[in-house]
Amino acid sequence: MASVWVGHRGTMRDYPGFSPSVDAEAIRKAIRGIGTDEKTLISILTERSNTQRQLIVKEYQAAYGKELKDDLKGDLSGQQLKIELSCLHSSQLKSGTGTNEDALIEILTTRTSRQMKEISQAYYTVYKKSLGDDISSETSGDFRKALLTLADGRRDESLKVDEHLAKKDAQILYNAGENRWGTDEDKFTEILCLRSFPQLKLTFDEYRNFSQKDIEDSIKGELSGHFEDLLLAIVYCTRNTPAFLAKRLHQALKGAGTDEFTLNRIMVSRSEIDLLDIRAEFKKNYGYSLYSAIKSDTSGDYEITLLKICGGDD
Repeated sequence: MASVWVGHRGTMRDYPGFSPSVDAEAIRKAIRGIGTDEKTLISILTERSNTQRQLIVKEYQAAYGKELKDDLKGDLSGQQLKIELSCLHSSQLKSGTGTNEDALIEILTTRTSRQMKEISQAYYTVYKKSLGDDISSETSGDFRKALLTLADGRRDESLKVDEHLAKKDAQILYNAGENRWGTDEDKFTEILCLRSFPQLKLTFDEYRNFSQKDIEDSIKGELSGHFEDLLLAIVYCTRNTPAFLAKRLHQALKGAGTDEFTLNRIMVSRSEIDLLDIRAEFKKNYGYSLYSAIKSDTSGDYEITLLKICGGDD
């Protein structure tokens, strides 16, 4: 069965002639030698697909009776450790302390229903708690309701669009927001969190036709806080997911410090899906390449690892 994390526009592919036992042994040697052999670690983790990396993790545990992540933790530190651990984990929802609403929004709006189901399973395996329970205890109100709807992975994935439904939904959204005193938030959640992206695209066109307003402007005028951020993220992803993620990377790389948590998560999780498209949007919108942004903002082995995942300059 094809992985739900593989698309046609990724920078990373399956490594030909892959052998989990050869790689596990090479990693073991790289960690056990005098001083860590970073070069070997980086080349294995950045030249294998996610599926292959998961097989290396299993093989390592079977051969040496230890978890690879624990051995890496004993040997590495700082950002290099974090990016290598990101490469080994498929679910990246926790960043340590507190709730990171931005990360939640970005992950839940850019993943397909099938990916969300896989993330929920991985989340339960790692944290022994359901993702829904954690969302419920960490968030509230309409924001919580919308997150839970997305976390359920029930968004329609079909590419077929229904013009009649688009007109009807556009009218419902208009009546729930612009056309009434107060806002019916549930209607926004229902339509934006469950309809397919192609369907929503058509709905937003219809909305513009008869309200003379873009849906973004109505959301900004009617809603607030994290709930507003979440619905706007869905609109931006509907219009262009790679551009939305390019913007997130740009924010993570510009300014005083680098937001490594966001940088690692997007680079690793999109590396086999659409990182080529994200790179193209980055260049188009900001006038310089993602590669050069990473180069000027990071250093050492961390920089080398990210540039390999990036897969080239534009």
